[in-house]
Amino acid sequence: MTTVAESDAGSADDSGRPLFVELFLDLVYVFALVSLTKTLAGDLSWTGVARTLVLLFAFALIWALTTWVGGTSGLDRPSVEAHIIGVAAASLLMAAAAPDAFGDRGLLFAATYLLIHAGSISYYQFLSRDPAGPRRTARIAFWEAIAAVGWVAGALLEGPARLGLWALATAVEYTAAVFGWPVPKLGRSQAMEWQLGGERVPERYRQFVVVALGVSILTTGTTFSQHEYTLNRGFALAVVFTIVVLMWRIYIYRAGELLTEAIARSSDPALLTRAAAVCHLAMVAGIVGVAVASDLVVVRPLGDTPPSWAAVLLGSPALFLIGRGLLDYTVFGRVSRSRVVGLVLLAGAAPASSVLPPVIVALLAVVVLALIAAANLVATRLHPRTAAPPALG
Repeated sequence: MTTVAESDAGSADDSGRPLFVELFLDLVYVFALVSLTKTLAGDLSWTGVARTLVLLFAFALIWALTTWVGGTSGLDRPSVEAHIIGVAAASLLMAAAAPDAFGDRGLLFAATYLLIHAGSISYYQFLSRDPAGPRRTARIAFWEAIAAVGWVAGALLEGPARLGLWALATAVEYTAAVFGWPVPKLGRSQAMEWQLGGERVPERYRQFVVVALGVSILTTGTTFSQHEYTLNRGFALAVVFTIVVLMWRIYIYRAGELLTEAIARSSDPALLTRAAAVCHLAMVAGIVGVAVASDLVVVRPLGDTPPSWAAVLLGSPALFLIGRGLLDYTVFGRVSRSRVVGLVLLAGAAPASSVLPPVIVALLAVVVLALIAAANLVATRLHPRTAAPPALG
């Protein structure tokens, strides 16, 4: 029988309810995403976008590995809680260094990032009770050691060299993860090594999306409160808030709801779970872009729309739809036509953006997303679906 003390401690249960300490970790990632949003809003060049994506990938990998491997180690153990708090503390330092990660704080960011991985690897190697832990962790350690060369070398250099080396290190990490961290003589991670079934991991993915949506709302509201209240800004606030609402609606119907069932039905739950992580990362990147767009539009809803603004206003919803389409394929084995039509409509609106004010460009994105949400609702009512994951691997 579960005692009151155990319940208050936030022990995980079969319903997928996260530990309170995991929600505490998410609070740090709210700050991290806000930091990345403000950084990108200050530099909307292609270089700024590339830098932000590299940092976002770094944060997301730490979050994902903490979620995945933590679920195999008995989340109700005090040592696991202490480990997650340690990850949260180091992630907070990373988030604080992120705005100047490609400046004077590059070495601090890289060293903290590698320290998190080293600490996690040490914990799971020596303290975890998971029988599969040592072999799995050894594979991850092998690839992280390779990536560490790029992180350290990049931190010691400046300018394009740092961006290139960090991007290469990130690519190594994600490619290794996608293929199960293959290592000579150790093979690659198999499904039985990752206890990723059930509700917990899909629920954590949903929470990560909610965190990103919350960052968009926080950024929009904060920006609005810091400027003079005008009718135009009020309208812009309503438009960008509607974008956030529609993205939430599009996410949850219905692949977001059926992800747990899809993982349970998959022949390789671990691989499908990692595939779903990529889908959610793309959606979170799109939502972060919308937060940047919200910040811009609320400050200056009227006037001309620079090409970089148009790219964020229309490209961010497009990136979200790409991730959402990949999630469709992960859960149903096919991509909804509404995602493709939405991408075409957003691309079609791009040429007109140069002669429209920012708030109207944002309104075009609202129309596209509203049409997709309506199509989802109609399709769900007429043709209810069940999870049918594709054969992966």
